[in-house]
Amino acid sequence: MNQLEDKFKGVFVAPPDAIRQKLKHIKAFVFDWDGVFNNGQKNENATSFFSEVDAMGTNLLRFNYYQRNHQVPITAIISGENNSAAYALAKREHFQSIYYGIKYKALALQHLCMTQNLKPEEVAFYFDDVLDLSMAAKCGLRIMVNRACNPLLLDFAKERNLVDYITAAEGHAHAVREGSELLMGLSEIYNYTIEARMNYTEEYIHYLHKRNLPTTVCYTTQASAIIEKQL
Repeated sequence: MNQLEDKFKGVFVAPPDAIRQKLKHIKAFVFDWDGVFNNGQKNENATSFFSEVDAMGTNLLRFNYYQRNHQVPITAIISGENNSAAYALAKREHFQSIYYGIKYKALALQHLCMTQNLKPEEVAFYFDDVLDLSMAAKCGLRIMVNRACNPLLLDFAKERNLVDYITAAEGHAHAVREGSELLMGLSEIYNYTIEARMNYTEEYIHYLHKRNLPTTVCYTTQASAIIEKQL
């Protein structure tokens, strides 16, 4: 794993071998939105953005999982805010669900696990800020997006075992892709995944068909309960 550590310039809070062992038990990939797919800035309509570089990272990560497990993983976005771009990405990429307006994310994690027959330790979580820590405390694999402005928060997460890897890239600089590349590298079939996608193999076509079957379901909170509600 030393070669992998040399290539990735983030902080391995957990050793690569430990992250690789955790990855073997993962069945779902869940992403925060603001500060993870972007820098967290918004316009007057509360809209933030995403990059196709990160979107491709999520697709390759799911395909890599499919190659290892012969099924498509559960994928979701859990955001503290209502954001149309998050919904657009989730719908286009056929994520199973998007949660918005979630102020206590551990509640959304509980709901996700109940509806998708998951255990919290089977969830890999990409996150960046204090709102996410209640969920990070319960997830099996945690990737935290780096940000130079909050070194004390990064220390807090490390000291309390709330993170396994801190990206070198910040949210606006494709941190999601970095985290996805790392997990694919740890899977030990990175080249196989890239070659299959590059050549649009039958395996990739079968994956894409299955990936595109789900219709994204939206959830939010009402009176401390999770309810289904369209954006």
